[in-house]
Amino acid sequence: MPLPYPTTAPHFTAVDAPGALPLLGHAPAFVRRPYAFVAGLAAHGDLVRLRLGPLEAYVVCHPELVRTLLTDDRTFDKGGVILDKAREVMGHGLATCPAAAHRRQRRMLQPAFQRGRLPGYAALMSEEIDATTAPWSEGDVIDVPAAMYRLATAVTARCLFAAHDRAGELPVHRCMDEVSRGVARRMMLPLPGVDRLPTPGNLRFRHARRDMLEITRRLIADYRADGTDHHDLLSMLLGALDEDGRGLTDPEIHDQVVTFLLAGMETTAATLSWAWTLLAANPAVRDRMHSELDTVLDGRRARHEDLPHLPLTARIVSETLRLYPVAWLLSRTTSTETELAGRRLPAGTTLLFSPHLLHRRADLYPCPDRFDPDRWLTTTRPAPGTYLPFGLGARRCIGDAFGTAEACLALATIASRWTLTPTPGRPVRPARRASMTPRPFTATLARRAR
Repeated sequence: MPLPYPTTAPHFTAVDAPGALPLLGHAPAFVRRPYAFVAGLAAHGDLVRLRLGPLEAYVVCHPELVRTLLTDDRTFDKGGVILDKAREVMGHGLATCPAAAHRRQRRMLQPAFQRGRLPGYAALMSEEIDATTAPWSEGDVIDVPAAMYRLATAVTARCLFAAHDRAGELPVHRCMDEVSRGVARRMMLPLPGVDRLPTPGNLRFRHARRDMLEITRRLIADYRADGTDHHDLLSMLLGALDEDGRGLTDPEIHDQVVTFLLAGMETTAATLSWAWTLLAANPAVRDRMHSELDTVLDGRRARHEDLPHLPLTARIVSETLRLYPVAWLLSRTTSTETELAGRRLPAGTTLLFSPHLLHRRADLYPCPDRFDPDRWLTTTRPAPGTYLPFGLGARRCIGDAFGTAEACLALATIASRWTLTPTPGRPVRPARRASMTPRPFTATLARRAR
């Protein structure tokens, strides 16, 4: 678990990041080594100003300041260069809408993610995990991130569109993969006009976004015509009402569907991919997990009722999310003039914060680069602002329990039957994307003997 807030400094420091180049500012360093560049900013101060070409932003590096940023959503609203690019796809869904719209949406959508619904979703998850991995054979060499992405897509689509006979085979995989890449390009290079150029990548992005809109329109129309509650997420969206008895419009439902798809697919796929690399590099932890799975599952697929009996598996997921938080860089914008770390910030100021930066602070996590699931053995909850794979405050991810259950079920089911051995060679590194996903790598499947 993380240590308490660092107390070495009597006050917060606000500084300018060194190394800015004329006109370009810090953009070359950010594009070349984004993760190392952002993580290194904490060494300069608690609030660090940087320039990305013509854009100026402040990076919030101290957990106590991050807590302020995330719990005062009226002053620090969703926005900024990163969120503006994400809105091109998610519209004004729950993850990207401003504070004024968020409260209504959150109240309407919360019933879909109540704890009592999780066992039903978990049953769908378990079936889809089983079906997706059924074709695997001894000795197969698989592209791990691609395989985990297909699995996460099938699971998320099944939980969204359970009424569809073959929800896991809907063409959302192809569409959302290209949409995700397009969002990543825009968020990592947020320069004006670049996203409007007729490049092959921009054209693929526009076509995929158009196709995804057509898929959701067709599904929404089918569900409305059917009028049956299928106890899935789309049924919940169609039945959600606000305090005035108004439901969501079709465009609003589309934004929520895309939000759930992107969040569910990216987070689970990346977390599972990183987990396989960490377990392969730490065979002692992997052996302990195998022992836990053999005792509880004995080769069958994991179910919701198994989760309380798989504490090491859950800690492995938590530690993977600490080392590789998928949403590693996020933004807010000031809705009014305010002060942070002694610096006056005018309305419209862009602020960035990075779970990756916070999770790798040695004053919060001893030996921060070490994979150590047992650091989560204590029952003490992390101090607010120190562990942020799902955010904090009113904007904390509504699907945190959903996503954690999905990752645990998938990791447990697969690891109880298979060992994934990454192909020797180049170490697995994060891709330079808006989400911390690994670069493609392969692994050999070996069926486990219990």
